[in-house]
Amino acid sequence: MTEDILLIPGPVTISNKVQRALGTASISHTSPEFAAIFARVLKNTRLVFKGGETSQPLILAGSGTLGWDVAASNLVEAGEKVLVLSTGYFSDSFAECLQAYGAHVDKVRASLGDVVPLSEVCEALQGTKYKMVTITHVDTSTGVLSDVKSICEVVKKVSPETLIVVDGVCSVGCEKLEFEAWGIDYALSASQKALGAPPGLSVSLLSERAVKEALTRKAPSCFFASLKKWIPVMRNYDNGKACYFATPPVQLVNALDASLTEILDYGLDARVAKHWTTSDWFKNRITEDLGLELVTNSAEDSAHGLTAIYVNNPAEIIAALKKSGIVIAGGLHADIKNQYIRVGHMGAVACEPSLQHLQSCFEALKAFAGGMQA
Repeated sequence: MTEDILLIPGPVTISNKVQRALGTASISHTSPEFAAIFARVLKNTRLVFKGGETSQPLILAGSGTLGWDVAASNLVEAGEKVLVLSTGYFSDSFAECLQAYGAHVDKVRASLGDVVPLSEVCEALQGTKYKMVTITHVDTSTGVLSDVKSICEVVKKVSPETLIVVDGVCSVGCEKLEFEAWGIDYALSASQKALGAPPGLSVSLLSERAVKEALTRKAPSCFFASLKKWIPVMRNYDNGKACYFATPPVQLVNALDASLTEILDYGLDARVAKHWTTSDWFKNRITEDLGLELVTNSAEDSAHGLTAIYVNNPAEIIAALKKSGIVIAGGLHADIKNQYIRVGHMGAVACEPSLQHLQSCFEALKAFAGGMQA
């Protein structure tokens, strides 16, 4: 039985090295051996996020969604105002999470397939004092890539006291991100996308300002996600000392250790550039060779880890590709849910020299070219 070619926007196909690390025998989470592994993972997380020495990595058992809970329950008090820059389904879901913890949420919505204009961000910040602004770097529902650097510059100029939170679940490892240089306070991600590891880990980084906010606030409105519980644990592991609050998933941490090492050995900037080259190649073939339209309205606002494509028969195409051993994803955005497909190209498949998996996907889509236009 041959394995399917997995081309959804996460989980992604993992490398053989990461697969082997995932299959290692269990060791004690309080052993010196595991403490050394975890210390290396925390150090390499800083490097992949491009954080400074005072930034605090946070590796927890959970999905990227747990990162929302961490932000909502540790960095915002009930009743405080948060500005959400909405570019799709996941931006809105982050807003829903914040509201569940009592935050007062205002949204600035982008037009479908577009980013939020910087002028509207500026106007919103001038009109209201916000505790936090959230930016979804890549909204996986639309494939829209927000200009985090420019947004951070606006926030720093207009409302420097506002915490900047970036959802980088579908961007860290395949998009340019400069945590320290851009002045981000909290960036959250997950193991199963461009970081190239299996699902199951929430991977985040906090600024010194965010750590202070979390540790000095009133009692957090959570238990497992409490930074008052986790920051001492992470600081101990940072120094190679085991510490316990809840049991970490040892094999998943091993796998993340392998994937982060692969990224840094490849060269972070080179790996990001490779994702961009792969994305451009695939998008150009979809638009120029097949004449199809992308959900994103411009190349500069298009993510490099996935491609969202308008078609008039998505369910049929997805089913047919599955029969051919190729797995792609359907739509998520409520306004166009049944009008498009999504092809993921992150991690190992994006870095293949021959791009054989994406080439197979393109050839399969080409077979439907005559009836795919939406």
